[in-house]
Amino acid sequence: MNQRYSSKVRWLILIAAVAKLLVSALLELGNDEVYYWIYAIQPDWNHFDHPPMVGWLIRVTTFNLLWVNEVSLRLGSIICASVSTWFIFKTGKLLANERAGWYAALIYNFSVYTGFIAGMFILPDSPQMPFWTGALYIMAHLFVRNDEHKLGIWLLLGLMIGLAALCKVHGLFLWAGFGLFLLIVRAKWLLNWRLYAAVAVTLVCVFPIVYWNVLNDFITYRFHSERVTHTSLQWDMLGREIAGEIVYQNPVIFLLVIAALFTMLANRIRFSRRSASVWLLCMSLPMIAVFWGISLLNPTLPHWSGPGYIPLFLVAGVFLEQRSRQSVPGILKVAATLVSVALVAGVLLVRLSPVNFGSHDRQNFGEYCPTLDLSGWRSFSKRFAALKQQDIDNGRMRDSTPIITDKWFPAGHLEFYTARTTHTTLLGVGKLEDIHKFAWLNRERSPLRIGQDAYVIVPSNLPLNVKEAYGSYFSKIEVPAIIPQKRMGRIVRYFYVYRLKDCRLLPKMGVL
Repeated sequence: MNQRYSSKVRWLILIAAVAKLLVSALLELGNDEVYYWIYAIQPDWNHFDHPPMVGWLIRVTTFNLLWVNEVSLRLGSIICASVSTWFIFKTGKLLANERAGWYAALIYNFSVYTGFIAGMFILPDSPQMPFWTGALYIMAHLFVRNDEHKLGIWLLLGLMIGLAALCKVHGLFLWAGFGLFLLIVRAKWLLNWRLYAAVAVTLVCVFPIVYWNVLNDFITYRFHSERVTHTSLQWDMLGREIAGEIVYQNPVIFLLVIAALFTMLANRIRFSRRSASVWLLCMSLPMIAVFWGISLLNPTLPHWSGPGYIPLFLVAGVFLEQRSRQSVPGILKVAATLVSVALVAGVLLVRLSPVNFGSHDRQNFGEYCPTLDLSGWRSFSKRFAALKQQDIDNGRMRDSTPIITDKWFPAGHLEFYTARTTHTTLLGVGKLEDIHKFAWLNRERSPLRIGQDAYVIVPSNLPLNVKEAYGSYFSKIEVPAIIPQKRMGRIVRYFYVYRLKDCRLLPKMGVL
């Protein structure tokens, strides 16, 4: 029986990984993914908006940038999701049995957040997932097996949480949740010196983040604090946050988790240790509640609270185990069907839709259409390469002419698809809060000089008044070349390529 479920999980991991690799080959990189590419081309101990782990992961899966494409960048995320699935399975086994672990592993993969947002796309959440789920497994091991006297397990827990924080700082929620559990159920463990040795390991891991911020005027924390400093209650933002979480977790999975949670609160779910229910609540609800509270005052993103749902997947796994003997219960079949249909439909729309799903006005054609974030950049960049070469041949522009941009998006796409493939320097121009990491990238590149020309590329779905933005810095702005993006023979977006002539005043380049 045990071998059968272990085998099922291995097949689940293999099938999910192959499916994600195929999808990765069909979709261009999104806004966030191309932005984190620059974490890889300029590694550091920390970055403007996140710790460094996602950049290190990209370095590994691209073989130190020797194999660069959509699949190689996303490969790390897919591997991390596979490891996380195994940890979830093992944790479910500890809390109940292997069938409960199997169900929890299925839930993990059918969740949109853990299965695809963090499990296929390359984001800081991607490398965090195996450390987060690994930390949960070690915690469960500590209190289920009563291993609190084994120093090695404590040190491994501290390392897992430290590495999770090196992906996203909110990895420290793991200590907050576990600390709350200890206060409620295992207060005597607070006198165990091994706990503090584990905390010390975590502090060593996060030291590079603090050190980098000391050198950079704590810019990361100033940036994030400005995002959460509003004081007026806005209930509609809380509603959007909850609705977003329902979608990100998969509506079917969300309903299953809520049903399982209330069943557990009614004391009708059996775990291998009675304290398991308290631990699962401590590791999930406080984190979710924090982000709900933040959303009352500030705009939030649904994936911020995503890890808080992972312990609830374990609750749902045990809930199903005590009510079903099917290999895949009906509700999970529905969840799998929903996410599969959404994924296939998404790929087809991105690649084949003859219309955009945003604005159809010429000045902002395609704005708010999500499919344009994942398509069109590769073909545009090939046409820009031909345009640039023609300009060089005609003496209209120089080979050294840079591309300048004033926002981190579309700067990420322009860096990965256009500047990288055409060997063109890209420079971020404008405020630090607009160009983010590109301010640091500027330091390693030849700066814009007086008398120099520049290209500005404006996708119609990200409209920009070029004259207003750059007119005071250049003597002349030529009429743009227009490159349309087509799907199924119909135009879904325009790219405007402006030639800016004779720089007469140097713009700000994201100075701290």
